[in-house]
Amino acid sequence: MIDGKKVLFSGMQATGNLTLGNYLGALKNWLTLSDEYECFYSVVDLHSITVRQNPAELRKRARSLLTLYIAAGLDPKKNCIYYQSHVSGHAELSWILSCFTYMGELNRMTQFKDKAAKHADNINAGLFTYPVLMAADILLYQADVVPVGVDQMQHLELTRNIAERFNNIYGDVFTVPEAYVGKVGAKIMSLQDPSRKMSKSDENPNASIYLMDDPDTIMRKFKRAVTDSEGCIRYSEQQPGIKNLLDIYCACTGKTPQEAVKEFEGKGYGELKPAVGEAVISVLRPLQEEMKRLSGDKAYIDSVIKENAEKANYYAMKTLRKVQRKVGFPDRIR
Repeated sequence: MIDGKKVLFSGMQATGNLTLGNYLGALKNWLTLSDEYECFYSVVDLHSITVRQNPAELRKRARSLLTLYIAAGLDPKKNCIYYQSHVSGHAELSWILSCFTYMGELNRMTQFKDKAAKHADNINAGLFTYPVLMAADILLYQADVVPVGVDQMQHLELTRNIAERFNNIYGDVFTVPEAYVGKVGAKIMSLQDPSRKMSKSDENPNASIYLMDDPDTIMRKFKRAVTDSEGCIRYSEQQPGIKNLLDIYCACTGKTPQEAVKEFEGKGYGELKPAVGEAVISVLRPLQEEMKRLSGDKAYIDSVIKENAEKANYYAMKTLRKVQRKVGFPDRIR
């Protein structure tokens, strides 16, 4: 708890370009949380280097992502928006927690197996211990809640196990986090394969709408979106391509699926696709304009980076010093 509020932690990797799915499924919903929670939103650049990165490109993408958080509406005075790499406590706590994590637990992590298969030429120790760093991210700020998708639930369970194990040995040190259960963001699927989530790492550029795509590109991608041969617009699992387009339309307009289906009654896919495209363009336009404005204000973004890193370090060090003392490290001479 900080100032009577529960703590919420989340973050995104500074790799690839954020998609419409990232925005509608997560980022848009973050905007409503700062009144209820003390929120820490990290650009998790330490996690990014488990895969080889171009250094200049990583720096550029990290700054762009941090700026995008603010452009999307996150107030850096109400939310702590910072670079993970600017808080050394993440790495320091990760080492300590790795000594309280069992090899068998890490061997069971399905994401390691998936990523190792994709990057067979670079199966490094960081990729294997990635979940421990994730646990450190969360426990460092004594987070009460963490918004996680289904693919991250295994990591959160490991975090809880590590926290409980440490607490059983040393007393009440860590808050044991819970999964955040709130308004569920729209689950946006690939425009080219609606059986898979829209992903910023998709090799097919037509599969994803990126947040900085221009209107012509957005419209072109929607016109190429995979549908089916049925020719009617229904909100049905049997029509995954149409259902995905309706989900996107509803997320952007605030309409219910039933209202959307009624709106397009008697119309064809050739009318649905551009209507969805226009709805997305309308939602992204103010975000893109604010992103452009903020990107040109170097002094302001620099001040946010500095002030929020100081705030994050303050709370991180409170936890880290307590942990260091519990495990027996010598006190620092001040």
